Amino acid sequence: MAKNLTEDAVRDLARDILGLVDSDVARAGVGQLTTFNQLGFAGVADKPDGWYLPNNKAEVALVLETKATRIALGKAQVDEVLKNVRIVQTQYEKVVGVLYNGEDVRVFKGEEEVKTPDKLQHVGYYLSLYTVDSIDKERIYQLTARINNCLHFEFGIKNLYHRMIFTACALVAERYGAGLKRLKNLGYETFHTAIHSTLAKSLIASRKQNAKIDILLEEYSDIKMNTTDNQKAINDFIDWVVEISECVNSNEWRGEDVMGIFFNEFNRYKKKSESGQIFTPEHITDFMYKILEVNMDDYILDATCGSGGFLVKAMANMIREAGGMETKKAGEIKSKQLYGIEFDREIYALACANMLIHKDGKTNLEQMDTRSEAACEWMQSKPITKVLMNPPYENKYGCITIVENVLDSVPAHTQCAFILPDKKLEKASKTQVKRILKNHRLRKVIKLPEDLFFGVGVTTSIFVFEAGIGQDGKEFFACYMESDGLATVKNKGRHDVYGKWAAIEAHWVDVVEKQSGDDTCQWVNPAEHLSYQMPQKPFEIFEEDFRKTAMDYLMFQQGIDAKAFGEKLLGAALYSSRVSADGESVTLTMRKGGSCDVED
Repeated sequence: MAKNLTEDAVRDLARDILGLVDSDVARAGVGQLTTFNQLGFAGVADKPDGWYLPNNKAEVALVLETKATRIALGKAQVDEVLKNVRIVQTQYEKVVGVLYNGEDVRVFKGEEEVKTPDKLQHVGYYLSLYTVDSIDKERIYQLTARINNCLHFEFGIKNLYHRMIFTACALVAERYGAGLKRLKNLGYETFHTAIHSTLAKSLIASRKQNAKIDILLEEYSDIKMNTTDNQKAINDFIDWVVEISECVNSNEWRGEDVMGIFFNEFNRYKKKSESGQIFTPEHITDFMYKILEVNMDDYILDATCGSGGFLVKAMANMIREAGGMETKKAGEIKSKQLYGIEFDREIYALACANMLIHKDGKTNLEQMDTRSEAACEWMQSKPITKVLMNPPYENKYGCITIVENVLDSVPAHTQCAFILPDKKLEKASKTQVKRILKNHRLRKVIKLPEDLFFGVGVTTSIFVFEAGIGQDGKEFFACYMESDGLATVKNKGRHDVYGKWAAIEAHWVDVVEKQSGDDTCQWVNPAEHLSYQMPQKPFEIFEEDFRKTAMDYLMFQQGIDAKAFGEKLLGAALYSSRVSADGESVTLTMRKGGSCDVED
């Protein structure tokens, strides 16, 4: 590094290394003349040496202070950069302050100095200082439990989905710049209005493409509370939502379905949706993604998308394969490759919120009935390559009709995976199932663990079809994943507390791909069964059983009631008999003519 650089030279050097240039997402630059007032901080005449100010004020901002090389970076210089950090914090929750003299660099995360590389880095490095390095899912569950209890008992929101929608909208608002922490101690109306205003602004572009997105705003506005004057509860809620938002924004995020996590916690208050939804456990959405061999070029459909769990998981996996959130392909995946339908209005609002939390995908969600002709036409207009679904199971919600409509509406050879009750196809209308198998082929059935849907009491399998190719009597592969290794945690559902799932999943992905490799593997004739067949235990007879049957028959010949005789014999043995034993046997002696009238 050249010595004795002037402050102007250091500033220009910092601009080039940090990459401080204006863009569509942020105002950025360096200078001597620009004031904070000109940058949008009304009435502040101070002049920063450099700045990076995102349009979305929920994101990380950076302020730069430069000095000539000959000036050491001591307390006076630190005080100067921290003063500018505090100015920027009036609008941004997360601010990085960088102090630089051409040789040395000191960096502050807020007002706390942090250790960074000795040489100045690109701005992206400093922005990442606020990124959560790992996701503690247990912590998310704890926070969700607190949020749920707060909304339920402190604010009096009795409806399960209203609690979920209110939380989801707060999360979306935080992700799009509401800066919820700045709303602490300002009262409920200010807090409520800020969320609504941020949602409305963030959805402007989306509403031009899909008017139904307004449902999210309408559902939020309709939520009523019993009380709104508990400022401590409001402040706590804000802290908890902000912490969850930081986890979702983490580089370590792997598509954990935020709405699914909420539902698992809120589910303790209401076991099942009134519209028939059973929300899919996250590890199973990932497993289905893998057995269908989904890749970053696929176009995914979930025609009963619920809160959007399959779509979020697919989004995360596809973007990771594409190289990360900042790639051009990631933008294409979010905007063009994820399609969902949800009939229930409140659940649809949650799905929209879920996709918004994860930064897009929302314009390809539709609120409609998958049983309808309109839904079929909508699906037919999309270039679907893979289907991942967990439709409502009850006949009154049209389970098999939904399956048939999806299979009929996607291109030939599309792989479609449905979670259904084990015997659903066998119990459905024979005419309808015959029609499905005439036009589509059941390829695989993977019976899932019987305790998978905790507290619901239904056993399920994954049914993998190939659309547009008739069964033609061909057998299908079936297997039974008897356990997923998860354990039930009190009040928290089922979790991988022993770390077994990764190995179990790898085994079953391999089994399903090779269609062999496990004792449960079988090939099933569709003319006989349409489900995995539990092996029948071999018939065995023991000498004791033979003797009992022979005795029962002899008593029948003598006209003796075997049950009554047994009760009398037991009574005599207990109360009026004498028991003796030798090395080989036990002898029971009763008086002749005793209460059970047994002859010698």
